[in-house]
Amino acid sequence: MKIQISQTGRVVTKTLMGILASIGLFACPATAQVSEAQIDAFVEALRLAAPPDSPDDGLYSDWQVKPATLTGWSEQCLEETVTPEEFEANSEIARSVISCVVEWQLAEQFSAVDNDEESAVRRTACWWMTGDAIGCNTDFTADYRESVLGFYQQQLSLQEQ
Repeated sequence: MKIQISQTGRVVTKTLMGILASIGLFACPATAQVSEAQIDAFVEALRLAAPPDSPDDGLYSDWQVKPATLTGWSEQCLEETVTPEEFEANSEIARSVISCVVEWQLAEQFSAVDNDEESAVRRTACWWMTGDAIGCNTDFTADYRESVLGFYQQQLSLQEQ
């Protein structure tokens, strides 16, 4: 048996599929909006909390980024690959890439904690150090996370002046 669908049936089917797709998109959790001030404060907090640069540590720029990480981030944020040497030498490029990454990661963490700013900052700092937003509750990772939070709050208050 062969079933034929009329032109009207196709239109109705496409319309229903469009409505269902729209409902599905609206049902997805929204990503939190992060302000430029929050991004700038967090980027600077990361820079201030970074360990001192040493020539042979394999990390680049004031933000101490691994070369393998930098490649993916620069391709995602700038749509081109930036070498570690370029990243190290050009603070404008470095800050641009870091700001891009911070924007999406902060937004993700704000969404994860119902817009609790301190929790989002702590989680993003943990993610920055370990690659995981949770688990920085002891030792050096907890100290780093709290250091980033302190610098973040300091930077926000400086921006308000």
